[in-house]
Amino acid sequence: MVRSTTVLRPSSFYIQQTECFRALCCKGPPPPRPEYDVVCIGLTGAGKTSLLSRLCSEVTDGIVPTTGFSIKAVPFQNAILNVKELGGADNIKKYWSRYYQGSQGVVFVLDSASSEEDLEVARAELHSALQHPQLCTLPFLILANHQDKPAARSVQEVTFQIK
Repeated sequence: MVRSTTVLRPSSFYIQQTECFRALCCKGPPPPRPEYDVVCIGLTGAGKTSLLSRLCSEVTDGIVPTTGFSIKAVPFQNAILNVKELGGADNIKKYWSRYYQGSQGVVFVLDSASSEEDLEVARAELHSALQHPQLCTLPFLILANHQDKPAARSVQEVTFQIK
């Protein structure tokens, strides 16, 4: 029986080892994802907290209305949204504008299955935000939530009612 053996020269072995080490360890960190500061507003019960919890892969059971504000970093593949969620209760809405500074975008969440009266209040708050000096030039996302409910209005109906 004849054995075949391969002899590695020390310099050849060192080069292979160095290249392997560089390939595994020396790539450096990935480039940082850009971060954007966004404010999320809407009436109580619109689903702001549930929406952000889902986007962050958090448990959505037992969610209670936000009193004051909360901040969540919502990771996406190409960016991170630092979202300031502001509570929607009447006693909190009057302070919304104090949290607008530095925002680069706005998410306005409304309950598409809410009563006519609540939708009118949401419309008024939306128009107030659209006209606010710190928000009027920013991109707005208007999210008609609760589309899974039987009383949910279509996108066309919501669009018509909030104009």
